[in-house]
Order: sequence, then structure tokens, then C-alpha cells
Amino acid sequence: MRRDFCDGIGIARLLNATLVMPKFEAAAYWNESSGFADVFDVDYFIQQMDGFIKVVKELPPEVALKEPFRVDCSKRKGQFDYIESVLPSLLKYQFISITPAMSQRRDRYPLHAKAALCQACYGALRLTRSLEQKAAELLEAIPKPFLSLHLRFEPDMVAYSQCEYQGLSPASKDAIEAARGDRKPWTGELARIWRKRGKCPLTPNETAFIFQALSIPTNTNIYLAAGDGLMEIEGLKSIYTNVVTKSELLSGEDFLNMHGNTKAALDYYVSINSGFYVATFFGNMDKMVAAMRAYKGLHNTVFLSRRAYAELTSKGLDGEGVEASLMAGSQRGFRHGKRVCSA
Repeated sequence: MRRDFCDGIGIARLLNATLVMPKFEAAAYWNESSGFADVFDVDYFIQQMDGFIKVVKELPPEVALKEPFRVDCSKRKGQFDYIESVLPSLLKYQFISITPAMSQRRDRYPLHAKAALCQACYGALRLTRSLEQKAAELLEAIPKPFLSLHLRFEPDMVAYSQCEYQGLSPASKDAIEAARGDRKPWTGELARIWRKRGKCPLTPNETAFIFQALSIPTNTNIYLAAGDGLMEIEGLKSIYTNVVTKSELLSGEDFLNMHGNTKAALDYYVSINSGFYVATFFGNMDKMVAAMRAYKGLHNTVFLSRRAYAELTSKGLDGEGVEASLMAGSQRGFRHGKRVCSA
């Protein structure tokens, strides 16, 4: 949501349009009722964007009764597509609703649109005061020093990947099967090819194995930045025993009443302020966290490579052989000056 909103800022500046504060599409995320103002400081955002674009909280009464004209931007890229294809609709209908294109080329934006996008992402978006206080409280409660780990192994994600796993608990298997729907797992040679392409999420046990290969001590303090429903977590905790979560460190009715959006905001805050950040996936949150950490000068950011792990294990290497190869790859990355590296 943060990514889409930042993209929307750049597009609004590109089209010289006024931006209306967005409403979250509940069905697209966690089926909840929290809105933009429950997560971000709206007044601060409007103040910080002054001079870049005009932002309004609500539509004028004469416009609010209308349905916006919806523009499909799913395949649009770069500034010329928006100007040539979207601007005519904006001029004709005066009020449009868009979803930014996933594959757009932000590097092709003119400088004024890039400036607006960057100001939104790195200067204007901050959490509400109450949420930031709760996030700061969480950060203070985590034993120091610590590593923030964004681990993704939820039933819906595994089902979507169409990967098959051996040795999972019956409860995990049932949860994955319930989430599969029409997405059946690949089998035989297709399954091996799919895994070698890096399409299969790392399990907590595989994550612990890679940590050991990278010589991360087993007594390391680890903050688990993850949502509800994470499976097989004992595969990590049985080896790395100092793993903590926000639900263990925070208490009170206000935390229990938090929605998915606000809980994700806590993980984001901790992750951009942690000494080390490790991700087992390269999803939207990981990209936003890595960018903000680089902006803040925090370069101890590592993305574990599912593809490299699958390739090494497919070669029939034993544990020590895989560990040596992973460590060598990591060291090569640092020698080449990569601040954000893949292990």
C-alpha cells in the first residue's frame, strides 16, 4: 500500500493533478476497516507535500456524489503512457481513480515527478503519533543488539507458490491444502525446475540452516517481523532460541485491537531501525524497507536467495558443502562492494 501510494504521488505530479487522500481497499489486504489516517499522519503529510502537489482530505460536495472514472493502468509504463493515455481521461472527467502499474519505469519520470515521489516516500509519510509511540516502545523492548527477520511461510503464500514440501506437520499440510483452491502443486521434473528457479519460499528450518551457513551465532537476538499464520516456526526457534515477536513484547488492549495494517506498520518501523535486516523473500515490504534503510545509511541488509539455495541443494551437496558455497557467495558479494547482498 505504501508503494502504491508513493507511485500515486508521482503520477499525480506527472499529470499536474490534485490528490485526494486514498481509501484502503480492505479486500485487497486483510479484510479490515482501518484507513489511511489510522496508519499515517495525514496533516503532516499534507504539510510536507506543500510545494510538490496539492493534497485534499475530501472531495468537494459537487464531486463527492459522483463515481470516479476508473482507468486501467495495469500495463502502463513510464511518463508518456500516463500523459498520453491517462491525462485525456482526467481532463474529460475531472475525477479519476487509478491503480499504479506494477511495472512502471519511475526512472523515466521527469525530475519534478521524481522529486514528488521521493518526498512522499522518504520525507512526508510518517506514522501517526500514537502508532509511532507504540512502535518506539516495541523497539525499546527488543533485546539489543538484534536482527530483524522478515520470514514468509504462511499457508496462502505457500499455496500460491505451487510448491510441495516434505516433512511438514499435519496442521501445516491441512492449512496449505485449504488455501490452494485451483492452484495444485507442481510435481516431478516440473517441480524441480520450479524450485531451482527460486519460486519456493524458504521454510523456517531452511532459514535457520542458511543462518548457520553464514556463521550467524545461534544466540543472536532475532525480532520476527511476520504476520499471523506463520507455519513451522519451531524449525527456526529450535536452533535460534532468542526469537521474539511483537505479540510477546507488547501488551494492552490497544495492541490486541490493532488491525493487520497497523501491526505491519510496527514491523516496518522496527525493520528500518534495526542494526541488521534479513528477508527470506523480495516482496513489497522488503523493497520498501531496503530502500528506507539505504536512505538512512543502514546497509546491513541481506536477502536470502531461494534460487541459490535450491541450486546448491539440488547438486547433492552435503550440509558442509552447502554452507561453504553459501558463505563464499556472501563473501564475494561484500568484496564486490554490494551493500545490499544476496546470501
